[in-house]
Amino acid sequence: MQNAIPTAAATPEGAHPFPHRHLTGIFGLQPWEITFLLDEAEQWVDLNRQSSKHDDRLAGLTQMNAFFEASTRTLLSFEIAGKRLGADVVNMHAAQSSVKKGETLIDTAVTLNAMRADVIVIRHQASGAVQLIADKVDCPVLNAGDGWHEHPTQALLDALTIRRRRGAFEKLRIAICGDILHSRVARSNILALTALGAEVHVIAPPTLMPPAIERLGVIPFTDFDAGLEGADVVMMLRLQNERMQGGFIPSPREYFALYGLTRERLDRAAPDALVMHPGPMNRGVEIASDIADDLERSAITEQVEMGVAVRMACLDILTRKQRGVEGWA
Repeated sequence: MQNAIPTAAATPEGAHPFPHRHLTGIFGLQPWEITFLLDEAEQWVDLNRQSSKHDDRLAGLTQMNAFFEASTRTLLSFEIAGKRLGADVVNMHAAQSSVKKGETLIDTAVTLNAMRADVIVIRHQASGAVQLIADKVDCPVLNAGDGWHEHPTQALLDALTIRRRRGAFEKLRIAICGDILHSRVARSNILALTALGAEVHVIAPPTLMPPAIERLGVIPFTDFDAGLEGADVVMMLRLQNERMQGGFIPSPREYFALYGLTRERLDRAAPDALVMHPGPMNRGVEIASDIADDLERSAITEQVEMGVAVRMACLDILTRKQRGVEGWA
């Protein structure tokens, strides 16, 4: 894992709010840049709750969603985000692409670039693949998840959900629980939440806890109950079975007995603790159904809603230079 990014309160005078061409990860972003993205997303939350949900600022631009790995929520969210901003959205699925015929990732990147897309959203099963493509194309690239590496827009939508429910991050204790080792969601959330000033606990079985993770500024626990004590937010993670080779857990049933979120366990957190999960959920493995469906405690559907707003903000910001927006051109 990379080292944690520094913490700061506000954008320094004269600094550009978001000078980056791509969004390939949370690592490398300053805290005020993360906050800027969250602030920009707020306007789209409001728009998405109106009867008319259209804005034409990306009219005439082509957004390509290149997904080399299966996705439902992220792909639909980016597609809806682009269409609500007026972009022409094209989806490319790996099963239908030349990758299946043996084409290299670099050749794929060159091909995508030749099609003159204005922004490319990429999900890939290999860590670092998104950055490799970003280095080969002429347009902004958004990382929709690459291997074990990062999933930046998931961390941003989680942070937006938390901020809207709980306010400032500085006094919050947030517990991230489950398959920390294989989770790009955990990595991006750790980077974002520690940068914003939260106290972050990571809870996992010893086999699913990355070595030396405390260097990221988190407090690790292998005892689920101890790690949940006083948590204001409990963020459960999906078991990444597709990325596991070998016996990381004895069985789903035993995992739930030791690391599944139940009503009894949730009682160890703060009385009004918020429950989150990036989805898809394995009910009865990572989380009990009565917790997931508790409208007072669970913010899982709200996370999905915030995802569209965050992705609209990212698409808007990364294309401002191309559109000649003042201060970005």
